[in-house]
Amino acid sequence: MQTSTIKFEKFQAADDADCQRRIIAAREKLGKRLVILGHHYQNESVYRHADYTGDSLKLSRYCESLDAEFIVFLGVHFMAEVADILSRPEQIVILPDLAAGCSMADMANLAKVERSYRELNKVLNFDETITPITYINSAADLKAFCGEHGGIVCTSTNAPKILEWGFKQREKVLFFPDQNLGRWSGHKMGIPLEQMPVWDPDQPLGGLTVEQIRNAKILLWKGHCAVHQMFRPQNITQFKAQHPDGLVISHPEAPFEVCLNSDYVGSTEFILKTVTEAPANSKWLVGTELNLVNRLANQMKPQNKLVQFMSHVVCECSTMARIDPQHLAWVLENLADGKVVNQIKVPDRVAKLAKLTLDRMLAAS
Repeated sequence: MQTSTIKFEKFQAADDADCQRRIIAAREKLGKRLVILGHHYQNESVYRHADYTGDSLKLSRYCESLDAEFIVFLGVHFMAEVADILSRPEQIVILPDLAAGCSMADMANLAKVERSYRELNKVLNFDETITPITYINSAADLKAFCGEHGGIVCTSTNAPKILEWGFKQREKVLFFPDQNLGRWSGHKMGIPLEQMPVWDPDQPLGGLTVEQIRNAKILLWKGHCAVHQMFRPQNITQFKAQHPDGLVISHPEAPFEVCLNSDYVGSTEFILKTVTEAPANSKWLVGTELNLVNRLANQMKPQNKLVQFMSHVVCECSTMARIDPQHLAWVLENLADGKVVNQIKVPDRVAKLAKLTLDRMLAAS
């Protein structure tokens, strides 16, 4: 297809209401050629246009079976990469704003992971003793690294099950980029905290001693989600003081102490299901991204359920928030005009290796 002649600058000054009309018009013109996928953390102004919504695992499964010619992903870069890897070669995946990345994913780039591979090989044979497991919140080249070294991908839904798979392959796991998800998942499996040291990729031997590396079951990459890292145990204490019968549910990307003091811990899909199916009039403190919590709170009002965001600081995922009606209208009008902008295309070699890890994950799940 041709290079776009409709420039984004023409949409920057457009108000949301105008963009909404233009989105609807472009969708009608494209018809079944287009499908829009939306992650739960997206703002309502674009989330409303998604044909399918879900967390990373759920959306990954959708990508395997979509018939549409164009897949527009309301999410961040690594999600669009997964869609490209799992979709058919002739399908085109589009990310409305290429600046929609993930700060957690950026904490583990390929150069740091390959350097860590070399560092660990000074102490033991990596490919004989360590299964690399990357959270799906990571770049395609990291998934390819795992594919090349006998590893796998996990999501917050299946992390404990994937860790079990990893230990069946080799005695240790290198888990990146989110240390909180790795620590909580290991804890659920009964692994002591001292056997899950943090690996700092910027330090020689990850800042660990040879003995710590040899004794480790899980090496936790020094990375985290900036949104979930904000939650604190005192948020829970304050909520329980106000609502003694209230319940706390957190995402496993939250700090260990928050998960430990929560009544429930699980993925976004788990959080939605648990709160939705809870009795009327129940009270919930929810430790995950703001847009999801606000949407859930509104949905639960008819049942008189209190759904409260865990932090006193208003914080949404700033990179997710980059997908706005202006960007969505821009890419859709270009598609309706026969032009593709912001296509996400993973290089063939990287895609092939990354797909190995995703296939392993989907089979193990």
